Amino acid sequence: MISFFEALTENSLLLAALIAGLASSVVSGIIGSYVVVKRIVFISGSISHSVLAGIGFCLWLERTRGVEWVSPLYGALAAAVASAVIIGWIRINYRQREDSVIAALWSIGMAIGVLFISQTPGYNVELSNLLVGNILWVTHTDLYTLIALDIIILATVLCMHKRFLAICFDEEQAQLQGLHVNSLYMLLLILIALSIVLLIQVVGIILVMTMLTIPPAIANLFTTSLSRMMIGAVLINCAFCVSGMDLAYYMDWPGGATIALVAGISYVVCLLPWVRRLFTHAGNLYLPTSLNSSLVKSFKHEGKDGPYDSTH
Repeated sequence: MISFFEALTENSLLLAALIAGLASSVVSGIIGSYVVVKRIVFISGSISHSVLAGIGFCLWLERTRGVEWVSPLYGALAAAVASAVIIGWIRINYRQREDSVIAALWSIGMAIGVLFISQTPGYNVELSNLLVGNILWVTHTDLYTLIALDIIILATVLCMHKRFLAICFDEEQAQLQGLHVNSLYMLLLILIALSIVLLIQVVGIILVMTMLTIPPAIANLFTTSLSRMMIGAVLINCAFCVSGMDLAYYMDWPGGATIALVAGISYVVCLLPWVRRLFTHAGNLYLPTSLNSSLVKSFKHEGKDGPYDSTH
């Protein structure tokens, strides 16, 4: 049996899958850091599961109405962005009932998707791949779409990082500085939605939160700087993608589930005290005792006058 890296040169599907995984890893490491820092994992979970409505609708159109150009990826993209906008509007206007309404949106999205799927004839292989992930299923068209989304997200983050940093740290202080907090929060949710669509191609709807939150959470264990946390999360995500696909290739396991399994086991291992001490001594890094202390020190490190310091 040839090695995984030798197979990459001979199998174009495997190479395309690896490119898709790495493209998703870069964005999810950066956006996932915002998710972990701002503690909006529940909101991200609602967005990731509500995309089933768009996926089910597109599959229904394709199978029953003969609309061949409709792709489940486009449905996922539309549903994710719509869910992000709705959740952002609810959060801004109905802060007291935020959790309950988000849970309702989560359920409604899943229910609509199930209804459309129940009316779609045939065995839905595409649906199974989107639910549990099948990175080998990525087509060249999907790959071009993923790379385009990648570029859009990275360009936006490069332009808006300091502002996102401000609203993640202290929204009231950011508003006093003249920032449009609500608009920035809505934009952040839309970027999270796009990142979720990227990850669905790799690990599926069910496991998407694993790749969005675990790598930033691991990186946060070993650094107090948000910028370093993002870089670390990207590298960790890429390592999970390559090692997970390598293991899946040898064991003949599903790629998405294997990547998620490697990520989960790695996080548990990193929580062990002796592992943290080992990295502490090796890198002379400070390990925060809580996320709050990590954030405070992070913003002190990133700018003398706060997270929106123009000299940074």
